[in-house]
Amino acid sequence: MIRVLIVEDSVIMCQILAKELSKFADIEVIGYANNPYIARDKIVELQPDVITLDIEMPRMDGISFLAKLMKYFPLPIIIVSSLTPQNSEKALQALELGAIEVICKPQSNNFNEEFIRKLILAIRTSALVQVSKLQESENKAKFVRNLTVTQGSNKIIAIGASTGGTKAIEKILRDFPVNCPATIIVQHLPEGFSSHFAHRLSKSCPAIVSQAVDYDLVIPGKVLIAPGNRHIILEKDNNSYYVRIKEGPAVHFHRPSIDVLFYSVARSAGSNSIGVILTGMGADGAKGLLAMQKKGAFTLAQDKEDCIVFGMPKEAINLGAASLVVPLCEMSEVILTVEQIPQLSANS
Repeated sequence: MIRVLIVEDSVIMCQILAKELSKFADIEVIGYANNPYIARDKIVELQPDVITLDIEMPRMDGISFLAKLMKYFPLPIIIVSSLTPQNSEKALQALELGAIEVICKPQSNNFNEEFIRKLILAIRTSALVQVSKLQESENKAKFVRNLTVTQGSNKIIAIGASTGGTKAIEKILRDFPVNCPATIIVQHLPEGFSSHFAHRLSKSCPAIVSQAVDYDLVIPGKVLIAPGNRHIILEKDNNSYYVRIKEGPAVHFHRPSIDVLFYSVARSAGSNSIGVILTGMGADGAKGLLAMQKKGAFTLAQDKEDCIVFGMPKEAINLGAASLVVPLCEMSEVILTVEQIPQLSANS
């Protein structure tokens, strides 16, 4: 049984959330709090497994409360918040502080099937997360900014991530030099969050990072982030690569989908590409990574030890889709020097 504490300033919202969550046999709502001070006492008293947390809270905002909680009493936290430009920025800050997932609160408390499905999946996944890994991954960080790209600089790098991916992606990109290989990234984020994510990365990474737009050129020194709620596809025209931004049905319940990107990279770039699957729940990206490998791409999966959620990498490894399984602290170095590394099996 997963014991959940709801931290939300609206009593009505608390009641609705509790009612919906109680429909699932493996979840028990053990209480709710309408401000962080009450939540603090209930956490100590009730010892929840997972907390859902709103950002806009009275007396202390949710971000400040999250920072204190992760420092003194770390627990799996799911942000459940309204989607506004201001809250999008705060939600990304929450992910940096250690929140496991961000779920967009429906307008007018209209809890549709998609919202409930995402919330239940996030709760079940969060209950399995070892929060200590959030701190451990920080300690393992290794910087290789002085690497120069002498091999494979014309390759296309395709990266996919979900839960825990925002921090993993930032670690990789901070180690990329200004002249990094052309890179396309799918991070599962709600619509409106991806532009803020790209902006944050652009301030901390040497390369140019931006949210992708339709027909963006894919060139060295440029990193493109897939926009939320849109698929991103790699295309080739003569010797030039560019992306298309498309709608279409969700794949593995996600739009953008990592599989959609990886399949397009396999088709358009083949052996001139490197595929990377990072932390995340579910199976999105695993079959697409296998398709890339079959076309001659070098493929990497993040290893279990520093994955926040060892879901997507595990699926890829089980399919035999990973040429190499790599710890996050070595990922950027492997990507940048991949032509110097022999093809290895996932078990090597």
